[in-house]
Amino acid sequence: MNVEEIRDYVLAMPDVEECFPFGEETAVYKTAGRMFLLMGLTNIPLQINVKCEPDVALELRGEYPDHVLPGYHMNKAHWNTLICEGRLTRSFISQQIVRSHGLVGKKKKK
Repeated sequence: MNVEEIRDYVLAMPDVEECFPFGEETAVYKTAGRMFLLMGLTNIPLQINVKCEPDVALELRGEYPDHVLPGYHMNKAHWNTLICEGRLTRSFISQQIVRSHGLVGKKKKK
């Protein structure tokens, strides 16, 4: 998946807003006022940060050690960085985005 495909996919999800609180090179996607995806717009290869349950995050890092990493500049227990090339399929990336959206969307806005 590329930047445009991920952006289109994410913005088609319910209650999603796009913003740039960290500058124009990093797109942030929120639901219920909370971040669930960060995407570096200039990274080659493309990298995204997604929220994940701690046990699943560790499992995915073990299964894809070169493509699923602890969340860059995020809480490493709850966030993964996906390197969106090579072994990671569109389906896998989409599933992780949906998981992240669901985890954040479940929590009530404070």
